[in-house]
Amino acid sequence: MYSFCTFNNVFLTFIATYLVATTLDNMRDSNTMSQNSLLGAEYGVASTVLHPGRNHSPESSVSDDLPIISMNNGMLQNFEPDSHTDLPKTVAQILNESSSPMSMDFHPVQQTFLLVGTDIGDIGLWDVNLGVKMLSRNFTVWNIGACSTMFKTAMMKDPCMSVNRIAWSPNGSFFGIAYSKHIVQLYSYHGVTDVQQKLEIDAHVGGVNDLAFATPSKQQLVITGGDDKLIKVWDVITGVQMHNLEGHEAPVYSLCPHCKDGIHFIFSTSVDGKIKAWLYDNMGARVHIDAPGLACTTIAYSADNKRLFSCGTNKNGESFLVEWNESEGDAKRTYQGLCENSSAVVQFSPIKEKFLAAADDHVIKIWDMDRVEQLTIIDAGDLPANPHIRLNKDGTLLAVIASENKIKILATAYGLQLLNASVTGFVNSSSDVSDGPRKHIINPSSSVANSGEADAHVPTHVISPSVANSGEADSHVPTVKKMSYANLSASLQNCDEERIKDAKQKIIDNANNKSGVCKIIQISMPSQCKSLQLNGCGEADKISRLIYTNAGNAILALASNATHLLWKWPQNDLNLSGKATTDVPPQLWQPRSCSRMMTNDLTDSTPDEAVPCFALSKNDSYLLSASGGIISLFNMLTFKRMMSFMSPSPAATSLAFHPQDNNVVAIGMDDSTILIYHVRFTEACFSPFKEKYIVKSKLKGHSGRVTGLAFSTAMDLLVSSGEDAQIFTWNLGGWGKCKSKQLQFTDERIPVRGSNTMVQFHQDQVHFLVVHETQLSIYEAKELGCVQQWIPEDSTRISQATLSCDSQMVFACFIGGIVSIFGASDLQLKCQILPISYLPYTPRGNVHPHAVAANPHKPTQFAVGLTDGAVIVFEPQEPGNSWYLAEYEPATASSCLLQDD
Repeated sequence: MYSFCTFNNVFLTFIATYLVATTLDNMRDSNTMSQNSLLGAEYGVASTVLHPGRNHSPESSVSDDLPIISMNNGMLQNFEPDSHTDLPKTVAQILNESSSPMSMDFHPVQQTFLLVGTDIGDIGLWDVNLGVKMLSRNFTVWNIGACSTMFKTAMMKDPCMSVNRIAWSPNGSFFGIAYSKHIVQLYSYHGVTDVQQKLEIDAHVGGVNDLAFATPSKQQLVITGGDDKLIKVWDVITGVQMHNLEGHEAPVYSLCPHCKDGIHFIFSTSVDGKIKAWLYDNMGARVHIDAPGLACTTIAYSADNKRLFSCGTNKNGESFLVEWNESEGDAKRTYQGLCENSSAVVQFSPIKEKFLAAADDHVIKIWDMDRVEQLTIIDAGDLPANPHIRLNKDGTLLAVIASENKIKILATAYGLQLLNASVTGFVNSSSDVSDGPRKHIINPSSSVANSGEADAHVPTHVISPSVANSGEADSHVPTVKKMSYANLSASLQNCDEERIKDAKQKIIDNANNKSGVCKIIQISMPSQCKSLQLNGCGEADKISRLIYTNAGNAILALASNATHLLWKWPQNDLNLSGKATTDVPPQLWQPRSCSRMMTNDLTDSTPDEAVPCFALSKNDSYLLSASGGIISLFNMLTFKRMMSFMSPSPAATSLAFHPQDNNVVAIGMDDSTILIYHVRFTEACFSPFKEKYIVKSKLKGHSGRVTGLAFSTAMDLLVSSGEDAQIFTWNLGGWGKCKSKQLQFTDERIPVRGSNTMVQFHQDQVHFLVVHETQLSIYEAKELGCVQQWIPEDSTRISQATLSCDSQMVFACFIGGIVSIFGASDLQLKCQILPISYLPYTPRGNVHPHAVAANPHKPTQFAVGLTDGAVIVFEPQEPGNSWYLAEYEPATASSCLLQDD
């Protein structure tokens, strides 16, 4: 029997006293606790923990993949009805990450949404039903100034960061990431892709090895355990540390908060094979246990919270899967069949209240909870020796990390039906079942209209004709939200009528439960946000195009006089990252060897008709640019023109580098054609009259100049747009035309002649933003279906708009001077920055933002280029804050909150 106090006595004591003063030292094992970690090394800054999900062994040689089931088939193929149908045995989906996945967690409510953290610190949220990554965030420190000197030193020595643990809160409203160095980051989650930074905590010295949420006394808490042998408890809302639990003598490995008989406590394990139990106080551990074999162990309860299990591996490679007898204080069952020489800690999970699953020896092994003999093996194919696994709440889907950065989703028979019938909206689960694009209205009876603030300068909305004709567009109707990835009928085309009916009813019920209140933040004073003005040199000229460098440390502008301006942020004590910030002004930069700025050739150009355009290569080394004349290729390090080509006419009006080959460029022309150009650094390329040697394809379809180009390698498509208000898709393989779509206009919003249309792909590479002076729209690329649409009701014209780097927001600037921020998932107006807050001096004349660019690493930072030649960088007032309030947060005194009834 393993030496520890009986759980029965402990829980009786808990119930009798609620807070036990004694630490039950007399029940501790008489053996001296080991000071060493699992690897036999003392604690240091570098983590000694073998983290869940990390592959510590060579790749599997197993190659017999289970068949992938098509979710669009009416019948389930290759399924064995006579085998255990309540086990996840069928590979239903394979997700491809760009780096090695380390940790995963399914959303507790939307059970087809999977959070993933990788070995380079990136996180992503997948819809496993569609196999689409809905959002992704690259690792970045939100506020380096608030971090400890030890963390800064550790980052300077080794800037690499890995995710050790990613986890949802019990209700799915938050998720947290534990990183391999010091910090924890918490996000609030408001549905589908609406994710906001919440807290960044410098939690531990060394790695943060596990993280878990708990709600004792209805208080939202997050618990962390680290290399410094400590367990800490934090308030999720305020970030205040509530408890510091000391007692482990080796790095903390895993955490398991639980509630039994009304008593909230925490199980913790350490790498030296010790298990402890704690109350939410600072009075020390109440229970001290040796894990079987002194193994590095994880603990979990069955879904009904009645049975306790643990699984672990010790430094000799021996693994133990055990059910505990809480009343007697010993191992009730030790399950058979685990490998005896594991190279990493075996990961396990209960499946509801019936089965246990453990990832071992390149397969997933299954046990009936009531039998020690192994029940069956699931060979998902191409798995590492001890992969990380995760089940959704209902046990119908199992995610397992496979080789080559893949995640395989295995499903039960019911899980396959769940995937097949899953209805996921681009906004959230409360999606509209109509096929038309979503359009918005500010109700005339709302506080916005009656306050007198919804004047000609405030973009308003028009209502969908289908709603207007129904007579239901009154102030009591909640805003209804449109499906995202396709219309409802396409998503459910092979489901039976009963499931469709149920899905529609659930959507309607969810929509009716929404408050329908649209909160709009209005910024009217400079103190309400951070802004930084960047000025050029010489006579000011309108900023025609604006972009951040891909490194995020500079802003490049193209003025209407064909001059490029590059502002670079220095890396110094005031700006340790060297990235763009409003706290430190950048320098207007040019190489010492170059006496002038990069300037486009205006020979044979017509300035009044020119459409300036440029494109920056992925590595920030090369710039393609044109201002109505010859296209120039500049070296960004030396500012020297490396080559010129394509003398007008026709002139280039849009440019885009192929994302996977900088030598391939798409060039939109003012004669309505698109040229696919091969730029090779050969002697022939330096002549502007030898296009025939390097033009690969000439695409025809538009009836006006082409003003927008965007590549999607995921969809294998090029999307183009033009002044003809048409959208075309072209296949990257043979450059053939796939589909076309005409933008729709209301009678009141007929575009003026020469209006440009621009396109930009969403981060998911499936949807794209369309920007026209009369509207903002979100389209899906495959069928060119309009998913969302926003149309100003008055004569307000949109100058430009762009997606934030995480595709959660749309930053749009208007000719009247207003800068608006929309939610990208629903194109709902969230925030307005009024001209008076950043253009305080009216003598500057009719100045307004003409260009906009989003920071590639900071989702909330963006910049606008003005018609007087200045550039203004914007950020929220506090680091990590959003531009608009979360639904549960009250309005602050520094913001003017408008509510659309």
